[in-house]
Amino acid sequence: MRNRIVILGAGAAPGVPALGTGWGSCNPENLKNNRLRTTTYIEYRGIKLLIDTCPDLRTQLINQNIRDIDGVLYTHCHADHLHGIDDLREINRISRQSLNFYAGRLTTKQIKRRFDYLIASPKKVNNVIRKASLIPNLIKANQPFYIKGVKITPIKMKDHCPECLGYVFDDGVYVHIADFKSLPPSAYKMIACRPKLMIIPLTTLKGEVQHASLQEVLQVINKINPEKVIINHMTNECDYDTVDTLTPENVRPAYDNLIIEF
Repeated sequence: MRNRIVILGAGAAPGVPALGTGWGSCNPENLKNNRLRTTTYIEYRGIKLLIDTCPDLRTQLINQNIRDIDGVLYTHCHADHLHGIDDLREINRISRQSLNFYAGRLTTKQIKRRFDYLIASPKKVNNVIRKASLIPNLIKANQPFYIKGVKITPIKMKDHCPECLGYVFDDGVYVHIADFKSLPPSAYKMIACRPKLMIIPLTTLKGEVQHASLQEVLQVINKINPEKVIINHMTNECDYDTVDTLTPENVRPAYDNLIIEF
């Protein structure tokens, strides 16, 4: 069975073009620079998952005809990673059943506060045609959990927000790094084998207080040493061809609807 990921959106919070600064450094004639916000879809060993639900989620699911998922993994509660959550109501209606999501304590708390109407009523069979029905599953960094027999280990990102998690599948076959400035030693310890594929965010080439620079991203890549790397979560400061030129052969920038099998 081949595993695959789909980059539903490759952009950071403003998207590209951004409302305020337009195309920025990006070449508008290159369609790969036109970016919705970041959501990733993964099919791995028979499970179908979303990582985050950006505000463009409805368009993304329609673009790829995704109508069936087993759950959602949340990295953190920033709006560009969370606020498409209401579109999961349609997944409820299509499947006619509740949907599990997995998140850390602070992210779960924010989801329940901002989107309380989406949470499944406990100890009841919810009428998902009329009422949204999402089931929270609390997870902790470095403590593995399982979905249909697949081992998934959350790992802690540092210096982005109070709680941000990446995900390691089956001890490192697939690694999804979320927004970060640095990774603690504990995160590296959770990656026990050489990854077949890793997703990692860039945001801006020079980096910021809460986001790694290209140099810092490449340092993490060199330390983990995956076979293939996709860089996503890029602002309009990150032209596709420029990033492609500045990265090694096994590292490539993402674009919307990019499909990678591994």
